[in-house]
Amino acid sequence: MSNLTPLIGLKNLKKSFKNPEGQALTVLDIDHFELFENEIVSILGKSGSGKSTLLRLVAGLAKPTSGSIHYLGEAIKGPVPGIAMVFQNFALLPWLTVLENVELGLEAQGMPKQQRRQRSLQTIDMIGLDGFESAYPKELSGGMRQRVGFARALVVEPELLIMDEPFSALDILTAENLRNDLIDLWCARRTRTKGILCVTHDIEEALLMSDRIVLFASDPGHIQAEIKVDLTYPRDYNSPAFNRLMDKIYSIMTTSERERVRHNKAELPQDVKHPEYAYRLPDVSVSELTGLLEAMTEHESDGRIDLPELAESLHLD
Repeated sequence: MSNLTPLIGLKNLKKSFKNPEGQALTVLDIDHFELFENEIVSILGKSGSGKSTLLRLVAGLAKPTSGSIHYLGEAIKGPVPGIAMVFQNFALLPWLTVLENVELGLEAQGMPKQQRRQRSLQTIDMIGLDGFESAYPKELSGGMRQRVGFARALVVEPELLIMDEPFSALDILTAENLRNDLIDLWCARRTRTKGILCVTHDIEEALLMSDRIVLFASDPGHIQAEIKVDLTYPRDYNSPAFNRLMDKIYSIMTTSERERVRHNKAELPQDVKHPEYAYRLPDVSVSELTGLLEAMTEHESDGRIDLPELAESLHLD
């Protein structure tokens, strides 16, 4: 694989933003990353670790502060025709029909109307929306709207498909069905997509989809580990091999978090005293606390809360 030109290559990539004081805050710091043909790679990490920022950089929707991003050996300096993105919140135009939403990318490329309509209808059929071409987004369920998002991305026949938590806004069953349909399309090579880069915070989802999982840590966002997933499709989340990988990933992620918290505590001055949470609550029974809350609710409805009076009446002094 190392002898091939990667679809995506990152080197010494950094992204910084200015905080309110005008100081540079680095949110992403990646030494090296590559994605090759015939790979589904998931980026897994907690919120705020820079996963979505990385996708925007790869898609050409943002520029790095330093370092380089290459697509098939060419530097990315803006949106690239061979890369398409599926968003978490569907990002459909509500005044356009399903067909018109799917046609948008082809129209932007200058494709003639008849040709783009034919290709859009084929993609709508492939993604399981046949018969809904004239429907508006408000008339569709969340799962169907996300199918439109997939159709709009796939219709331009991208070599790289980028997905930013595409199933997180859906219920469990809908997400599972759509994820399985996408894997079926991938395995059957029914699209021209050669690689998929997906962001998620769901370990199980990453294992069900990916050939490789990149674990992100934060402060700033960086690659903590990479896990190779040598499991055949369709994957059984009850299998011993699946659960071993799940435990391994969970262990890496939780261990790193404990170490981060321990490190932050060690950096605090020795004379800093940590308050006990118990000091916030009086030494009373649960029933007395419940009475206090109920009494506060009643007094609040009168527009006033006299805490000393309440405490005295409930013997909480």
